[in-house]
Amino acid sequence: MAVRIRLRREGRKGLPMYRIVIADKEAPRDGRFIETIGSYRPKEEKNLFTIDVEKARAWIAKGATPTETVAALLKKAGV
Repeated sequence: MAVRIRLRREGRKGLPMYRIVIADKEAPRDGRFIETIGSYRPKEEKNLFTIDVEKARAWIAKGATPTETVAALLKKAGV
């Protein structure tokens, strides 16, 4: 089973909010996921995001691959 760390869109039209989730590679963007490890609000003044660093490191150690956007957020968080 290929696992990815990616964004799941929530929020309303014009004001997106994303959850950073662990999901199967084949699952749809807003479909089933395994675990939530953070959130990201791109429309806020400072692009607010929160990530559980320990969970992210654990999933990466297990072989989960982040998408490009999530990889940039993880880099900012120091993972």
